[in-house]
Amino acid sequence: MLNIRLATNESYLDKDKVRRERTDWHTVVLFGRRAEALAKLLVKGSSIFVEGSIRTSSYEKDGVKKFKTEIHAQNIILAGGRRGGEQGGGQPQGGQGQDDFDQHGAAGGPGDDLPY
Repeated sequence: MLNIRLATNESYLDKDKVRRERTDWHTVVLFGRRAEALAKLLVKGSSIFVEGSIRTSSYEKDGVKKFKTEIHAQNIILAGGRRGGEQGGGQPQGGQGQDDFDQHGAAGGPGDDLPY
C-alpha cells in the first residue's frame, strides 16, 4: 500500500479582481505491485497524474465521529517534471522522502512553506 499527500492548486480572481491561489490537500491510496514500484520511483516534488475514485469513510475517536476522504487510485502516471524546472522523469533525485507530492511540482504538507 502506498499513501501519498497530493496538493492541487487553483488560481482565481476574487470579487475585487485580485489574483488569489488556493491549495487543497488530498490523500491518495494505491495498492498492489504498482504501489510497490511507485514507492521506489516517487520523491518529494514529483509531478504525477492520478486516476481513481473518491471514497469517504467514518471512524470514532475519543467519542467523536470523524470522516476521512481518500482517492483510491487505479492509476498514477509520472508527469516527468519536478519543482525548480528540473526534469526528473520520475527518477529519484537525492535522498528526499516520498510522502508528499503535488500536481505542480511543489511538495510538502499542510502548513509547510511552499513557493508557488
